[in-house]
Amino acid sequence: MEECKVCNLYNLEETIAKELLESVTYPWEALSKINDYILELGNKLDAEKYEKIGEDVWIAKSAKVMPSAYIHGPAIIGENAEIRHCAFIRGKAIVGDGAVVGNSTELKNVILFNKVQVPHYNYVGDSILGYKSHMGAGAITSNVKSDKKLVVIKKGKEQIETGIKKIGAMIGDEVEVGCSSVLNPGTVIGKNSNIYPLSSVRGVIPPNSIYKNKNEIIEKR
Repeated sequence: MEECKVCNLYNLEETIAKELLESVTYPWEALSKINDYILELGNKLDAEKYEKIGEDVWIAKSAKVMPSAYIHGPAIIGENAEIRHCAFIRGKAIVGDGAVVGNSTELKNVILFNKVQVPHYNYVGDSILGYKSHMGAGAITSNVKSDKKLVVIKKGKEQIETGIKKIGAMIGDEVEVGCSSVLNPGTVIGKNSNIYPLSSVRGVIPPNSIYKNKNEIIEKR
């Protein structure tokens, strides 16, 4: 499944996690490495641009963090990022430059590329969101199957056994996810695609697509 590979989903020049993602073929293979990568990278960050706050939390001095936000380490908050009222960052999170983590949004074990927006009541767990991707209000990633079995990435008759229990969504660059959508465990969305509001999405969505429902996925013109 070529469209699921890191090189086909993301512009790695738009994340501080470039080195980590270059070390894997598929993005979900990086999920177990986020914690250690942050700890290693955090101590190398430019002290003129970043300040270490508490235990293993590095926040860019240009970032805007509301007093009511909660950030648990390890975490890196990039330059000019915005962490809004009551955001809940549970740890193992990289928030890219210019990204927005909105009111009551929850993050856990994630990489948000530069200029990602998760601005209103979103849950993003065990997921990687590409450059300028946007999740509408109430859209969430579901990261554990109801039967608690290991996640399998599926595209028609093709499938990849991940060997991982928790995988949310791998969202390519400049993807738009509509309000109140649910991205089921192991969802992969190709670059420049749009997901209709109120969608329940699973499997692999090709790049440059419009997802209306599971039976109606059309190519952008």
